[in-house]
Amino acid sequence: MQHHYSTLLDIPSSLSLPKVICLDAVGTLFGVRDSVGNIYSEVASKYGVKCSSELLNKYFYAAFQHSAPCIFPGTPTSDIPLKEYQWWREINRQTFTAVGAWDQFDDFDLFFQDLYRYFATSAAWVIYPDVIPTLTNWQRSGVELAVVSNFDSRLHTVLQALDLDQYFSTVTISTEVNAAKPQAEIFTAALNKYQCLPQFAWHIGDSLEEDYLGAGSAGLTAIWLNRS
Repeated sequence: MQHHYSTLLDIPSSLSLPKVICLDAVGTLFGVRDSVGNIYSEVASKYGVKCSSELLNKYFYAAFQHSAPCIFPGTPTSDIPLKEYQWWREINRQTFTAVGAWDQFDDFDLFFQDLYRYFATSAAWVIYPDVIPTLTNWQRSGVELAVVSNFDSRLHTVLQALDLDQYFSTVTISTEVNAAKPQAEIFTAALNKYQCLPQFAWHIGDSLEEDYLGAGSAGLTAIWLNRS
């Protein structure tokens, strides 16, 4: 079986389907509308702050890639949303500081509340065109579909807003299981919901390290969805 495809539709229909297919969320099922930098710039402009969308995009990904995983071991479940919020606020503080715009905000927290809410809506995201046809076919075949993501708990709201929740029987998020891809524990937690052994599951995602290598090390059949 080839393990590298450009779209979900490229996966041959002749392949024998597993018991469970796990899929990553951002970059696999849906992507950011336009770019993170453009959205940041648009929302910041509402608060009188003008800055380059290109630089915002650049420094956002730099801050994101150098941040610790978005997991909070030992944190009570009720406190996780606040921890997630603070984690993203710090990335945004670093981003706007890097472009020299952080001190231009009269109230950075008010701006960030607005931005954070926006990314929980369908307006921030675009579903890739290959997603709905493929999920529909798999669902009709009887295979269980699961989301396994390093996103935060807003993912539940996003999936509902995009009308994607109807395809998935479970959603496993790093902050909810205290493990982030590529750690094997997050894949194990997802499969335990189905009492499914790794050899009877696929995982599909756009990250070579987090999805392909992580799932493969955990014993699943890993498929790298390289959309670039």
